[in-house]
Amino acid sequence: MEREDIKSLTYEELQETVRRLGEKPFRAKQLYQWMHEKLADSFEEMTSLSKEFRTKLMEQAELTVLRPVDIRTSALDGTQKYLFELADGNVIESVLMKYRHGNSVCISSQVGCRMGCRFCASTIGGLTRNLRPSEMLEQVYRIQKLSGERVSNLVVMGTGEPLDNYENLLKFIRLLSDPNGLNISQRNMTVSTCGIVPNIRRLADEGLQITLALSLHASNQEKRKRLMPVANKYELADVLDACRYYFEKTGRRLTFEYSLVGGVNDTLQDVQELTALVKGMNCHINLIPVNPVKEREYVQPDRSVVMAFKNKLEKNGINVTIRREMGRDINGACGQLRRSYIEENR
Repeated sequence: MEREDIKSLTYEELQETVRRLGEKPFRAKQLYQWMHEKLADSFEEMTSLSKEFRTKLMEQAELTVLRPVDIRTSALDGTQKYLFELADGNVIESVLMKYRHGNSVCISSQVGCRMGCRFCASTIGGLTRNLRPSEMLEQVYRIQKLSGERVSNLVVMGTGEPLDNYENLLKFIRLLSDPNGLNISQRNMTVSTCGIVPNIRRLADEGLQITLALSLHASNQEKRKRLMPVANKYELADVLDACRYYFEKTGRRLTFEYSLVGGVNDTLQDVQELTALVKGMNCHINLIPVNPVKEREYVQPDRSVVMAFKNKLEKNGINVTIRREMGRDINGACGQLRRSYIEENR
């Protein structure tokens, strides 16, 4: 009999499981808090539950706990990168970034990725499988336990396309923001997408208060198609219309991620086209000098080019920042640590 993944259950679903196991309803709240607030590593730790109930859980339920196989700390900025092993032997990576306003964790939503973006290490090797809600939660839970520091902000920008794992992502967000668990505010959560139009619109209708970050990376459709294969399916105009719809429904300011690739999308013409694309939208552009990946030929622009690009956008009335580069000395880019680990253990 396949054991039930109880860390992926909502509180209401857990109540039904507890009832089915012949336990009193209040046990569901105790069990939920052991998993999502006290972050227990095993059923044995759950000492307020009867021994008989714990035995039933060990026999019939699975308690997802990720095993850290590598933890690297940046000597430059204190960023920590975690490589976790899943129960099936696959590995995923997560990052803890420390800011003055609080600790932020970047998690993966899939094992691998099928989106094929040309400058990204995450997509090399394609998609293996989706992560379950419990496996997404566990990245946050393990990092909080291992670091001993409270996580207050979350970005789903690691390996994978979150909106390609839609239902699991939705459940994960609701579990993480549940007052009975870690209770991280949805306003402190950002979900990144390369532009899956139908699911951007679905997400807008879910009644959430998360920030949507679109991986834009190009100022026109043709250039975006060269950098991001997903653009062969969704026109840039349709993607931006879906983003406008998201803002209309949620009131949440949009973020546009724009990876600056030397000699590819960092010209004056790109500034002009980008300005025309987003003018009048309630948005913020996050410029990201591309993180070099050895399997890719793309390089960072010179610092002077990055600053000029930013300054020209600002003169055009666009709200823009340059993302602070973090963890470069520890394979900080998405997918790099996982990729090197797989190669070493092949």
